[in-house]
Amino acid sequence: MAAHDNPLIDLHTHSDRSDGTLAPAALVALAAARGVSLLALTDHDTMAGCDAARAACDTAGIRFIAGIELSTSWRGQAVHVVGLDVDAASPAIAAHADAIARRRRERVQAICERLAVRGRLPGREIAARALAGAAVPTRMHLARALLALGFATGTQDAFDRWLKPGRPGHVPVEWPALADTLARLGAACRATVLAHPHRYRLSGGALRQLTAEFTAAGGTALEVSLAGMSPNDHERIAALARSHGLAGSVGSDFHDPAVRWNPPGRFAKLADGITLVCECIAASR
Repeated sequence: MAAHDNPLIDLHTHSDRSDGTLAPAALVALAAARGVSLLALTDHDTMAGCDAARAACDTAGIRFIAGIELSTSWRGQAVHVVGLDVDAASPAIAAHADAIARRRRERVQAICERLAVRGRLPGREIAARALAGAAVPTRMHLARALLALGFATGTQDAFDRWLKPGRPGHVPVEWPALADTLARLGAACRATVLAHPHRYRLSGGALRQLTAEFTAAGGTALEVSLAGMSPNDHERIAALARSHGLAGSVGSDFHDPAVRWNPPGRFAKLADGITLVCECIAASR
């Protein structure tokens, strides 16, 4: 079946306004070619690409949801929360995102200092390349800089060799607390989603506690269906959503068309008994 014959929803994508590689309009064009009918742009800690993405979606006949993926901390664990249908003009969101962006830039500089001292790499050159044109720099920008400069064979190799815990460039960071992030988002958007909960290095009990606290703080949905998710993880997270009365969100977490197995609109079928978060958004309007 052709892509346009099978409309898709994708509520988790990234553009070059954060750590994706495509401009918002190019991302929308790819989504349209894939048959995506409803698209959310959820860049890390910024909504800078949402106006361009909305305009491109209007042209392509795709429904658009403005979103953002905010970095938070829960018991020392970095977790991500996606806000959907966000008011980009909210002063609280703007101030929160700006503070995180500053923290990200500081972290990039600290990582490059460690790479220079512990890894004997040209830290200033790596930092300059990673920060060039990146309003919200991430470790992926550093991985790409390390690859471009010949210090890694791929972005995953850059993480494995230089950036992950225990390696020369690892710099831990404490993001804003989960409860504070949810409070800010809750006042400025129609749905909050705990992103990719299956990826966190948490025991089953800790993940249940995280979900309970997320729910108690006003969380709306779990990301129950994501590209690359195993059937076991898919059902495990769906069961958590059911037990806490949460909706489900679906998405590709798309970043780069070079990763061919992960195009916009790719994820597993939504599990039975889960309400799609889009329905919660529509009901709140």
